Formats: sequence, C-alpha cells, structure tokens
Amino acid sequence: MIGYVTLGTNDLDKAARFYDALMAELGATRLMEMEGFITWAVNQQIPALSLTAPHNGQPATAGNGVMVALAADSPDKVDAVYRKAIELGGKCEGPSGKRGESFYAGYFRDLEGNKLNVFCIMQTA
Repeated sequence: MIGYVTLGTNDLDKAARFYDALMAELGATRLMEMEGFITWAVNQQIPALSLTAPHNGQPATAGNGVMVALAADSPDKVDAVYRKAIELGGKCEGPSGKRGESFYAGYFRDLEGNKLNVFCIMQTA
C-alpha cells in the first residue's frame, strides 16, 4: 500500500551522508536522485525512503507523532541498524530490544529530529 515515505531536510548533503550509511545497513541504495531529492530502496517493488527540502521554501520540521518504521529481517539486523543510526549522530528514542512477545525494535531520531524505528517480527514457537 505505501510506495514511499518522504522526510524533510534543511541540509540535503548532510542528511544524505546519514541515510547513505544507514540504508546500506538494510541493503538499500539510492534508487532515484534529482535536484533536492533522493530516494533509497532495496528494490523498486517495495516501499522506499526519500529526503527533500520542503517545496514551499519553509524550514523542514519533524512531525509530532510521525514515525517511519524500517523493516529488518532479524534482531541482529535491528541492532546493527540502530547502532549505525546512533554512531552517525542519531539520538536514542529507545534502544533496540524485545517489546512484547514477537516485536523487536530500536527507536531513534535522525539529524533533523525525524523519528524512526527499525523493527522485525520474530517467529514465536
């Protein structure tokens, strides 16, 4: 249902460096790039993540209550992506770990204050 999610940025070059490294942890690369706009994806058949400066010329701000969830295939991958986000200057919003019976996630904010998480659904016996 979701094709892609776009986050605003006030410094595309700085944000791109953050997301190039972070998306690489999930196996995603730049899928599309135009002036002021970059999209990362694993392939063209699944949802992508994009960055852009707001088209109205106003500063980009993080949405209150908005969060982007990045799917991973294992708790180890969740841990790796979460650690990479923090290493790149992201801010912890809840370290990676088990939440509930089968949900495993780590929460962080990017350099612009956008809230993201990386998660996986663990198989239960």
